[in-house]
Amino acid sequence: MEFLMDPGIWVGLLTLIVLEIVLGIDNLVFIAILADKLPPEQRDKARIIGLTLALLMRLGLLFAISWLVTLTEPLIEVFGKTFSGRDLILLFGGLFLLYKAVSELHERMEGKTEVHVTTNVVYASFTAVVAQIVVLDAVFSLDSVITAIGMVDNIYVMMIAMIVAMVVMLVASKPLTNFVNRHPTVIILCLSFLLLIGISLIAEGFGFHIPKGYIYSGIGVAILIEGFNQFSQRNASKHQSKIPLRHRTADSILKLMGGKVETVSDSPQRTEAQEVFADEERYMIGGVLTLAERSVASIMTPRSQISWINMNDTPEEIREQVLSVPHSLFPICRGSLDKVLSVVRAKEILEVLDDNEQLKTLIKRHRPIFIFEKMKVIDAINTLRSSKGSLVLVNDEFGNVQGLISPLDVFEAIAGEFPDADEQLDLVKLDDRTWKASGMLDLYQLELESGLDLVEEDSGYISISGLILDKCNGTVEVGSSLDYQGAHFKVTELEANHIKTVMITLK
Repeated sequence: MEFLMDPGIWVGLLTLIVLEIVLGIDNLVFIAILADKLPPEQRDKARIIGLTLALLMRLGLLFAISWLVTLTEPLIEVFGKTFSGRDLILLFGGLFLLYKAVSELHERMEGKTEVHVTTNVVYASFTAVVAQIVVLDAVFSLDSVITAIGMVDNIYVMMIAMIVAMVVMLVASKPLTNFVNRHPTVIILCLSFLLLIGISLIAEGFGFHIPKGYIYSGIGVAILIEGFNQFSQRNASKHQSKIPLRHRTADSILKLMGGKVETVSDSPQRTEAQEVFADEERYMIGGVLTLAERSVASIMTPRSQISWINMNDTPEEIREQVLSVPHSLFPICRGSLDKVLSVVRAKEILEVLDDNEQLKTLIKRHRPIFIFEKMKVIDAINTLRSSKGSLVLVNDEFGNVQGLISPLDVFEAIAGEFPDADEQLDLVKLDDRTWKASGMLDLYQLELESGLDLVEEDSGYISISGLILDKCNGTVEVGSSLDYQGAHFKVTELEANHIKTVMITLK
């Protein structure tokens, strides 16, 4: 036990442990690559068994120390060049590493061409993977074993150093495997290292010594660059995670459908995906994805276009008004649209119009439903569902009626307009680059139709009329024009103080 008091023993032990761990890092990487070829439930078992057998093999090499020393003696001669046993092991080991690296790189970069008729994933044999782990460790450990023999004279110190290093490898193998599997570029980098090490072993087998510092410095620079790459990817992922999930999902789907999300280039996959979706499908999906961004005010029927019944009118006037328009539902008010009493069906009010008591009962039976004009459409859907097909009135912050919506308005926001018999389409396509639009046309609908980017956050307007008035500082006349976001807007018709018709032309 006196050798335990020797400081040189401890220094040698610590040096060998560090050496074995450092030299074993590349081994762990390739073990991770090999274990990934097995089913998930067998990977941990393969790593443990493979590394355990590798440890036993290393210990066996140490016990054959007297034989290993003689491996430097000339064994055979080829074309005047002598080769020792160590040289032959390095040559065949290097060739094995080259073959393994090239085959793995080809598989990962070119892919396999086999066609499988089933959905089952084909994995490698458990025994084959374990055997490859043992062989790889033998190749990687040969230099370290010989180095250990040269550094320390005590075989027990060498055994302890190898056991400690192997325990560290067993503990680190799983997290390292998980890291490598999450980052494909790391696998390519490690396989490149394998090529480099294989070439260096072959060179040493032929007697051309390559200083380890050159090899490890090149590997170190490559690892540093890859570290920067992983750091930048992590920062990009953090930045991406700050974007709301809805926006990320919408952008991804819109990219597939040929939406207006900016991209550096169009991939073949994106082009193929665009061909899958028809124009009508892209329009409808785009409408669905924008519901969470649109306010109720952007899809409602505005106050000026609401047909309502004034209870202060005579029964004959009310009957004439109901029969003059094709609407089936009417807000019932008293004197003003802001004083809504009920929302009833035309058929029901016509039946009780001459009976004052029944009319009062009908009005009390159907109470109006109100929502705030800045509520999002997606949030208003539940309210529309509870209305059971009735109209929902839209109020501003002062309680004044600004418009009304129905389930049909939500459907039109998704699929486009379905005008009533007395209505004209708000957007008429004249050709591929020209549209005739109503001044009240919702900007979202124009975006979906044309692909323009027109809606600004917190702009305060939702229609083409609002856009033109805002950009023209509130002063417009027939013939007034606006160039905005790649489109030319020209006012062609005014009605009182309102923009009635606009011509839109893409530049």
